[in-house]
Amino acid sequence: MRRLLTLAALAFALVAPAQAWPDKTLTLIVPFPPGGSTDTLARSIGLKMQEKLGQTVIVDNKAGATGTIGAALVKRAAPDGYTVLVSSLGPFVIAPHLLKNVPYDAGKDFDLLTVLVQAPNVLVVPAASPLKSVADVIAQMKKTPDKMSFASSGNGSSDHLTAELFWLQTGTSGVHVPYKGGGPAMSDLLGGQVDASFQNINAVVPHVASGKLRALAVTGAKRSALLPQVPTLTESGVKDADVYSWQGIAAPKGLPADVKAKLHAAIVAALNDPAVKPKLLEVGFEIVANTPEQFAAFQAAESARWKQLIDSRKITAD
Repeated sequence: MRRLLTLAALAFALVAPAQAWPDKTLTLIVPFPPGGSTDTLARSIGLKMQEKLGQTVIVDNKAGATGTIGAALVKRAAPDGYTVLVSSLGPFVIAPHLLKNVPYDAGKDFDLLTVLVQAPNVLVVPAASPLKSVADVIAQMKKTPDKMSFASSGNGSSDHLTAELFWLQTGTSGVHVPYKGGGPAMSDLLGGQVDASFQNINAVVPHVASGKLRALAVTGAKRSALLPQVPTLTESGVKDADVYSWQGIAAPKGLPADVKAKLHAAIVAALNDPAVKPKLLEVGFEIVANTPEQFAAFQAAESARWKQLIDSRKITAD
């Protein structure tokens, strides 16, 4: 009888449907410290994903090595939809070309889900600066090469690479002043210790509004709704220098198709939730929410672009 019961239980287990995904907690790995824009974004969408999926969603910060420690952790995780990476562009398209021995292949080791948001950078100068336009900046740098200082949040950061691209496209050269994070860079910019910077739009809007910084150009393809009076670099005569900072979400390679579809749908719904979307737009983010296929094509193009710049300008992480 016991043998018959065992066989019956085994037969039931074989025909019983698999537990529907998700049936346990999801973890969003953020490869940066708490409090930054990527962390804030992950927590915003995590709350709404939790509602839509009916499971707890937590954010786990795994900072270090310009985001590659957290990205590598996700690469090594099981491809079951319970561990995903929420990151800015660095670990996806910059760090692999900037650092030696990155412990993952950004183009092969992840199932890309969607680009969440993007935002342009803004060329800003202190309010007391005599520079009133992009033309003034270019003229100043051509008059005194390698004198005008540009602050950044660190070597290889989006603001650093934007400055390098600007110098390349205008045939000029400035002095890069890297800081350990955006906060110290902004402090010295506001204090007039550096001449200029390409800062993310959500960091500069309050200071432009208060009159402490002057915005000369945005790096997007079109003007920003937050700074409608500020021209684009293209409008200012600088071609092929459009730059967006962006955040994307990815899972370990090998995600089952049905889980991938459910996860993508929950993420897009969270981004467009009326409690989330307006707040993102208010600080300068543009909702992207593209398909996995579109993200893959975008990543490949971005990676090639930044590799070419990093190699040609001999940019290092040191």
